[in-house]
Amino acid sequence: MSFSVLIPARLASTRLPRKPLADIAGIPMVVHVARAATRSAARQVVVAADHRDIVAACETHGVTAMLTRDDHATGSDRLAEACALLGLADSDIVVNVQGDEPLIEPALIDACASLLAQRADCVMSTAAHRIDDRDEFVNPNVVKVVCDQAGRALYFSRATIPWWRDGYAAGIAELAAPAPLRHVGLYAYRAGFLRRFPTLSASPLEATESLEQLRVLWHGERIAVHVSDTRPGPGVDTPEDLDRVRALLA
Repeated sequence: MSFSVLIPARLASTRLPRKPLADIAGIPMVVHVARAATRSAARQVVVAADHRDIVAACETHGVTAMLTRDDHATGSDRLAEACALLGLADSDIVVNVQGDEPLIEPALIDACASLLAQRADCVMSTAAHRIDDRDEFVNPNVVKVVCDQAGRALYFSRATIPWWRDGYAAGIAELAAPAPLRHVGLYAYRAGFLRRFPTLSASPLEATESLEQLRVLWHGERIAVHVSDTRPGPGVDTPEDLDRVRALLA
């Protein structure tokens, strides 16, 4: 199996300004992400940036980066442009590693790519892990996913799903069984679908939940889900997240 890792990086961030360049142990965060991705089985790792400052920071640390347009609505749109610039074939597998996941496990990247390679019925694959904490289950910043019998995503939501009938009566003192799944923002695509993605109309559900993967399900396509036995390291969305990751990497 051969695949590429593309890392979308956008300089503007409302909750954490210039997030890709946030300093962690003297190195920009996006460089940490790229270095972790190079420990996977990927044949190439490329940062797709919207600003020259990100490209310059990557090049300083020996990371391959390319400048993409600064008006893309989503990270997937940015990667579609990167696929075209790299000349990838429609059948090539691309793994989208978010630029705010400096603790991403290389084995999880490999698992996501391998799953898509095995699933001709799906245009994408992603990852999840079991939730065992009540606060995590009710947190709207934690995206949940429910799957069908074949391990394909039925729905993604910020809400507490799946929800059992007597949940409110129990005061959410316990979790549903089987255990709910936390979605991990890691995606594998075939390059042909990734190029097609920007042509799909946005879905109302995507707008409501602010989850672009719902566009895929809205248009009748399927997403395979790898359920990891281990919990991935925390990502960085807020200054508090950044402090936590800095402490872990100190």
